Amino acid sequence: MAIPVIDFSTLNGDKRGETMALLDEACQKWGFFLIENHEIDKNLMEKVKELINIHYEENLKEGFYQSEIAKTLEKKQNTSDIDWESAFFIWHRPTSNIKKITNISQELCQTMDQYIDQLVTLAEKLSELMSENLGLEKNYIKEAFSGTNGPAMGTKVAKYPQCPHPELVRGLREHTDAGGIILLLQDDQVPGLEFFKDGKWVEIPPSKNNAIFVNTGDQVEVLSNGFYKSVVHRVMPDKNGSRLSIASFYNPVGEAIISPANKLLYPSNYRYGDYLELYGNTKFGEKGPRFESIKNMTNGHCNLKP
Repeated sequence: MAIPVIDFSTLNGDKRGETMALLDEACQKWGFFLIENHEIDKNLMEKVKELINIHYEENLKEGFYQSEIAKTLEKKQNTSDIDWESAFFIWHRPTSNIKKITNISQELCQTMDQYIDQLVTLAEKLSELMSENLGLEKNYIKEAFSGTNGPAMGTKVAKYPQCPHPELVRGLREHTDAGGIILLLQDDQVPGLEFFKDGKWVEIPPSKNNAIFVNTGDQVEVLSNGFYKSVVHRVMPDKNGSRLSIASFYNPVGEAIISPANKLLYPSNYRYGDYLELYGNTKFGEKGPRFESIKNMTNGHCNLKP
């Protein structure tokens, strides 16, 4: 399958409509896609990957291969409830915890902060485009995700180490993402990421030229009333190499109240007789305004209840 590719450089020209349609289709039918020409500094992206690989080699690799996970796999015991990954989580917004991470270098802190500043801009742009495609106000997703200091942003930094028995374990077990919009900077050499589509697993190749891989999480599915789906995915370990994954999550803050956007909901809990009465006066008009009228009528009735 050819994974949808969204070229952000076409959003300001005569191909904008075509690009927006492609994005809408990707969100509805795939739940994942690649973004090219995203304007994030590619030298900065390379530096992020380099410094995280160094951090792993110097601080995490030895401990991983001495861990219970590695011992369990070596003994070929039950691995159905473990993940073959070495990972840590960084919070960026509303507050940052990056300087509290054990053994993290000053250079990595500064480089990651610079990268996230640019990535937040991309995430917000993407949320605006999704809102537009859904027929919502431009800032709808951002505001739905926001607290007093805006949406949350965090990054799961993971290495999927070279695995001696990849047939016995998952790098990361099958799941959907709980949050909103996930922007992945991934390995350009080692594969392993797979998404489940149309009854089969689709292998996501390593990202060339620092294209950003995007997928939508559960909160986007709820907010869009099911128009945009979160998709099951997993990571398969590799016998010949270690895979790098830097997945940043543009999420609701903890106190955000999530519900389907009102504009996307059909009317509900109305009397059919009321609908027929309205229909009699609007039969030859568009059904959309009729649905909106009956929805408003129902909401009004609901508001009158004690």
